[in-house]
Amino acid sequence: MLEYRTHTCGALRASHAGQTVKLSGWIHRKRNLGSLCFVDLRDHYGITQCVIDRSSDLFQQIEDIRVESVITVDGTVIMRESVNKNMPTGDVEVRVTHIELHSMADVLPIQVFGDDNSPEDMRLKYRFLDLRREKIHANIVLRCQVIKRMRELMNEQGFLEYQTPILTASSPEGARDFLVPSRLNPGKFYALPQSPQQFKQLLMVSGFDKYFQIAPCFRDEDPRADRSPGEFYQLDMEMSFATQEDVFQVMEKTMGTIFNEFGKGKKVSQAPFERIAFRESMLKYGTDKPDLRNPLIIQDATAFFNNSGFGVYDNKAANGELLRAIVLPQCGDKPRSFFDKLDGFAKAEGFGGIAYVALSTNGAKGIAKFFNEEKMAELKNTFGIAEGDAIVFMGGDKKHISKFAGKVRTKLGEELDIIEKDAFRICWIVDFPFYEENEETGSVEFSHNPFSMPQGGMDALLNENPFEILAYQYDMVCNGVELASGAVRNHKPEIMYKAFELAGYDHSVVDSKFGGMINAFKYGAPPHAGCAPGVDRTVMLLLDEPIIRDVILFPLNGKAQDLLMQAPNTVSQQQIDDLHIQLVEDKA
Repeated sequence: MLEYRTHTCGALRASHAGQTVKLSGWIHRKRNLGSLCFVDLRDHYGITQCVIDRSSDLFQQIEDIRVESVITVDGTVIMRESVNKNMPTGDVEVRVTHIELHSMADVLPIQVFGDDNSPEDMRLKYRFLDLRREKIHANIVLRCQVIKRMRELMNEQGFLEYQTPILTASSPEGARDFLVPSRLNPGKFYALPQSPQQFKQLLMVSGFDKYFQIAPCFRDEDPRADRSPGEFYQLDMEMSFATQEDVFQVMEKTMGTIFNEFGKGKKVSQAPFERIAFRESMLKYGTDKPDLRNPLIIQDATAFFNNSGFGVYDNKAANGELLRAIVLPQCGDKPRSFFDKLDGFAKAEGFGGIAYVALSTNGAKGIAKFFNEEKMAELKNTFGIAEGDAIVFMGGDKKHISKFAGKVRTKLGEELDIIEKDAFRICWIVDFPFYEENEETGSVEFSHNPFSMPQGGMDALLNENPFEILAYQYDMVCNGVELASGAVRNHKPEIMYKAFELAGYDHSVVDSKFGGMINAFKYGAPPHAGCAPGVDRTVMLLLDEPIIRDVILFPLNGKAQDLLMQAPNTVSQQQIDDLHIQLVEDKA
């Protein structure tokens, strides 16, 4: 017999009735009914009800032990008079004959049993208690299962797992680095990797062919509901002699299986996932992270407002603004208040408002009065609007109209309750622009990943407008959440030098920041491509958790603080001196 238990608290069934057992765990809750005291004993595996009779010497002992204390009980398994079908052990209970107290719990700062409405900072400060709660505990267990299955699926497809360095060099990958001062090299710094990007490409140059890793990544970014500050994990992969489609096949097999197996019966997009070009996505959905559960589509209405008769929007089009439209099927009889509310939303977002046409059973409403018969026919033919439908219009400058139209599409989907339920709709966004214009300076900068191969190669870099060049870059998107980013890599030094030159980096900067990788490319580099789905976001979606911190063991809070371990924190002057750095007073 094991010293602490013969069975776990989730193992006992009716077949164990009559057996003498030993269980260990935490006191989940106690119920004193006068003649009997019931104790729910909990461990990682489940809960077993234990019962102690008032006539027993143990009755007062258990009364004096607080919930969440750790105990071992000996006893006999008996059938329960009142069966609990909601728990696996609900047919039986243990009549306790001995109790050993291992650790007495203090009064709890947050509750483990039942609902707990403690502020998030309290939950994170006492995260070890929060993790005992059934929901959070189950979230972390599912995360483990997802990671295990990811590894199996990658191994099945011929990938091997390699571990890349955590201490590396700083590089301009788009986010702010976490820096680590070097004691042995005064004045110099390591950086924690934003991703294993360069190392995994070096693995391809080294001839390893198919790499993957459940990789920790570190970025000094502001937190969001779907992004954990500080660190996160991704399923990082790379493969040699691979095209974009080769990566898609691997990821569709891997991530498609994950969502099919862990999606709790929800509908899942099946491979091959839909491919949507970036510019098409921005027009039709107003975002490069479209939620395909929403059936509404945004259309370009700029050309329609050319002497349409509605002067406000005709003037917008004439002055270079872009007009967008969204058809609302079977909404022609919505009351005016519906459209007025939408108009108010637009004004609150800083736009002039929203116009509409409603083809109601009582005739056309809204701005239809400005259109002649010919224009009304054009309206129906251009946008596919039929009797009983409605259509809304909005306008704005090129820089902001797509994002705003996307917000309107989302709001309408929610207001009309037409977003598909219990579904994971997955797609690929492809053909990203290689460069984008810096809004403040007008300069050229990378829009996605500086290590990507531009479509058209060197010829495109030499002869095309930088802002018209597309890249072999792609994102996997699920339900409006970016799950993965990837690219076909630029493995030719001359193309990499030119690509960085257009973004304002001369050869010396490239050699300084990426010297290890670009030097390796000069000795024979295979064409290669890769991708990296986020583990945290995948689990967050599977569990339908709105806050990513609820799927991470020990997350930082919204201020990037670890309240449990009290990090970041001050260090001794000796430690600072050893690192050859000096602290300056924050004058902000």
